[in-house]
Amino acid sequence: MSETETIIRIAARGDGVTPSGRHVAGSVPGDMIDADGVLTPGPHHAAPPCPHFPTCGGCQLQHADEEALRRFVTDRVAHAAEGQGLQVGELLPTHLSPAHSRRRATLHAMKAGKSAVVGFREGGSHRIVDMRACHILAPELFALVASLRALVAAHGGRQAIDIELTAADQGVDCTIKGIAAEGLAATEALLDFARDHTLARLSLDHGYGPETVWEPQPLTITLGQIPVPFPHGSFLQPTRDGETVLVEDARAYLADAATVADLFSGLGTFAFALAGPRKVLAVEAARDAHLACKAAANARGVPVLAMHRDLFRNPLQADEAGRFGALLLDPPRAGAREQVAQIAASGAERVAYVSCNPVSWARDAKMLVDSGFKLEKLRPVGQFRWSTHVELTSCFTR
Repeated sequence: MSETETIIRIAARGDGVTPSGRHVAGSVPGDMIDADGVLTPGPHHAAPPCPHFPTCGGCQLQHADEEALRRFVTDRVAHAAEGQGLQVGELLPTHLSPAHSRRRATLHAMKAGKSAVVGFREGGSHRIVDMRACHILAPELFALVASLRALVAAHGGRQAIDIELTAADQGVDCTIKGIAAEGLAATEALLDFARDHTLARLSLDHGYGPETVWEPQPLTITLGQIPVPFPHGSFLQPTRDGETVLVEDARAYLADAATVADLFSGLGTFAFALAGPRKVLAVEAARDAHLACKAAANARGVPVLAMHRDLFRNPLQADEAGRFGALLLDPPRAGAREQVAQIAASGAERVAYVSCNPVSWARDAKMLVDSGFKLEKLRPVGQFRWSTHVELTSCFTR
């Protein structure tokens, strides 16, 4: 490069990109990079609020202001659609979750001499950043970090420890994997930790799956105003505000449908929100999540029929899909190629597709469009603030 260039966009992994295709780490649109690699910040280059940035792998884009961050999330989704030649009827406003809103996270810990480190790992490394501040975790989760550090320092071994935290209806659900907790003193310390911090549930995993050691009352997550049992390891949308946006979009997209098949339904995030004026079939492969959804629906008399079925190996067939007024999909990152192929071949006329991977979504969306669907609405969603992880909602009609 022989002259100064301007950063014009942020690439999928978070690097800024110049018109010549040069990737520059730590840059955002409007920044200038000269021939010697010296970066001059532009109007959208923000001061990162967290002292651990950019070392901590929990965030990649704290140097981007609100406008640059919103543009990145929007472009990731819009470009994925363009890459498959998809025409978008209406690109809805991008939603960004605010700081301090993440209600679930997995932290890592390790005993270090007489102390311990607790936090996220560095990007591309197993080294743990000792978390002294965090601008993405919900306050009730971050409030536990100092006490978890002391707990690991006192009772941790030489192995790494994983700590899963989730904000549930009754308080924080905490699962610790890799801590020995041998002997009466360690057991009492763990119970004191749970009691002192009014945890909703404390579980230990010694390599054979989580075992509950503290749960004063059954743990639940409220979905669509229905309290649903929350099995260990169940999927939950990372933020409450993000979940609200996804659910409200699904309601709007499927408003006229009398019956809905909620595919890859999990605990019933969408099923319970959509049920009431309509009947919903909730299809899920994970047995614990399926049983939790079924129990909640039966207990409250909600018109949700839970079905245990692996939609990768045994997708809803074309004739089955065509029986519903509408279908909703919220698959894992790999997408839903087999299921979408059956929907494309069916008589279904309306599909809402929620995705956490614009690339696999765009591939599936092209299959729907090629079979006669129109991509009416598309909304980019950034629940993982300052992260390169992007989500979306979309609506297809024949």
